[in-house]
Amino acid sequence: MLRHKIPVIFLCLTFFSAIVPAQENKPVYVGFDGEFSLLNSTSAQSIERGIRIALDEINEAGGVLNGRPMKLLTRDNRSVPARGRDNIRKFAKIEDLVAVVGGRYSPVLLDEVDLVHELGIVLLDAWGSADGITEHEYQPSYTFRLSLRDRYAMPALLRHALEKGAKRVGIMVPNTGWGRSNAKAAQRYQEHESAPKILKPVWYNWSEKDMLRHYRVLLSAGADAVILVANDIEGSRLVHQLAAVDGNEILPIISHWGVTGGRMVEKSGAMLHKLDFSVVQTFSLFTADPQVRNRVMSRAKRLFDIQRIEDVESPVGFGHAYDLIHILARAVNIAGATNRTKVRDALEQVRDYQGLTGSYERPFTPESHDALKQEQVFMARYREDGVIVPLSLGRK
Repeated sequence: MLRHKIPVIFLCLTFFSAIVPAQENKPVYVGFDGEFSLLNSTSAQSIERGIRIALDEINEAGGVLNGRPMKLLTRDNRSVPARGRDNIRKFAKIEDLVAVVGGRYSPVLLDEVDLVHELGIVLLDAWGSADGITEHEYQPSYTFRLSLRDRYAMPALLRHALEKGAKRVGIMVPNTGWGRSNAKAAQRYQEHESAPKILKPVWYNWSEKDMLRHYRVLLSAGADAVILVANDIEGSRLVHQLAAVDGNEILPIISHWGVTGGRMVEKSGAMLHKLDFSVVQTFSLFTADPQVRNRVMSRAKRLFDIQRIEDVESPVGFGHAYDLIHILARAVNIAGATNRTKVRDALEQVRDYQGLTGSYERPFTPESHDALKQEQVFMARYREDGVIVPLSLGRK
């Protein structure tokens, strides 16, 4: 009788030993809701590259949860909030998907805030800067950002205008949640800090053809400089249209960073380099830690044939996404599972991360889900070859 049972026991052990490795190697998924098909956009592609490089490093080192690989799933929102919400719902149904990375457009992210808390899914912001993405009433919060905030961007833009000697600053803002976030940030800064006089904001609509008429309103109001809150489509239109303006009516343009998410230089034409045009940034490969940068760029070359740091488009999205994924992987291991609530809690426990965009003693805490600090914000410019470089590097 015993010798008949032994084969059965052996078969059971073989069956269960085959199942355990299969479970251990089951992928852990990360979603990315990006503006892939938006005309002339480079932001989603850059964020995706940052994610994939981080995942390549993580998986080469053994993955997460004792050997499970991390895998990226992408969906296209076309910069449309309704599509973003639909993508979030689809991501939420996927087993073992621990978080979704958001793209460039703050209005899309702002429209997803209620939904991600309803569904209990972590939203990682790699670009969107509207304050309301992380500043809301939900507790516990499921939104985490390693990116610029408008309450950091606007002071940097206004201080730069002051350094240029501007006494009256005009602001052009889109009629969106992102625009309203910046208008509030400007008002808040002027109330508490020494700043140039801020003229009444001029509002425009996305995809508007005539951007020059809004510029002329600010010019007529006596502006010494213009703060431009725009993406590349509207920003390049304004620059291109400024070619028709007399030289004595050309003001310094101090831009928010949406313009760096697409083919701003190509669409602006030669006029861009005739302007005093600067743009706010939070990260540059030119000033990144050389050891981390070289490690990342070696993979960028192998995975995407990106040969030089100058070839990395939309670098802020690239760097932010890379660091967010490494922080997420640590959180998954701390959580010990793919349960989204546990991963959310674990993100607040990650410590001492040395990344591409900087060093973070504690990226996220229960009190703050914004990893970047004000001191990481700086002004940059476009070189003649279209590469974005910090102003602190001079005219190299």
